[in-house]
Amino acid sequence: MPMSRIRSASVWGMRFEASDTMSKASKALGGLFFLTVCAALAQVRAPGKSVTVSIGVSQAAATNASKTAASKIQDASNVAVWLTALDRTVRADPVSASLENPPQLVQRNKTFEPHVLMVPVGTVVEFPNKDPFFHNIFSLYDGRRFDLGLYESGTKRSVRFDRPGVSFLFCNIHAEMSAVVVSVDTRYFGLSDRNGNVIIRNVPDGRYQMSVWYERSSPEHLKELTRIVTISDSSRKIGPIEVLENPTFTPTHKNKYGLDYVPPPNPDYDRP
Repeated sequence: MPMSRIRSASVWGMRFEASDTMSKASKALGGLFFLTVCAALAQVRAPGKSVTVSIGVSQAAATNASKTAASKIQDASNVAVWLTALDRTVRADPVSASLENPPQLVQRNKTFEPHVLMVPVGTVVEFPNKDPFFHNIFSLYDGRRFDLGLYESGTKRSVRFDRPGVSFLFCNIHAEMSAVVVSVDTRYFGLSDRNGNVIIRNVPDGRYQMSVWYERSSPEHLKELTRIVTISDSSRKIGPIEVLENPTFTPTHKNKYGLDYVPPPNPDYDRP
């Protein structure tokens, strides 16, 4: 009898020690998992800081549009700036174009609101007609080509911008209407405000190619503004960058058939 009690106690002791060892191992693994999750959450909650770009727009002299700035333009808005990652670790971060609330180019008072829209590639843009008459939005030049046809007040059409590029948009009925959609293959982009300030949010440290686009500049000048920049905690301000307006720029364009717009009838004629 005493022998069996000793064996029983010994067996229970082994079971207790095994259970205690497993408990410690489980706690250690649980702690490791907790630290891993916390690290992952920290990366999500603490993305890269913002990058600020300072833009100045000047009207170039007609004699040498690419180099000589004649006068400063007060409104430096709608200059597009985007950063394309050159480091593999940053480039692997995918661009998400699926948005719960798709961006819109609203047609109102025979204008587009906003005039310039920047989106990541793959974004669907909506075109609601809030004028009391028909519109026919089209883009048959560079970028995404499409023709939405005639559609009435209170309705909307949509287009997916499925590749990088600059799309110039017009209305086939109203010659004064124009807009631009700049679709970029990166999540790091921004438009300048009236004072020429661009804020690009959540940019990780690394090397990037910076590209600049402005509707009133020449392609040759914009190509000269492309450069490689290195973003770090001590270097998150870029500029000032001087953007030159092409003195020969004109907003006039043809309709979707490649013809001049027919002027609307003028009711203010002289009566006999």
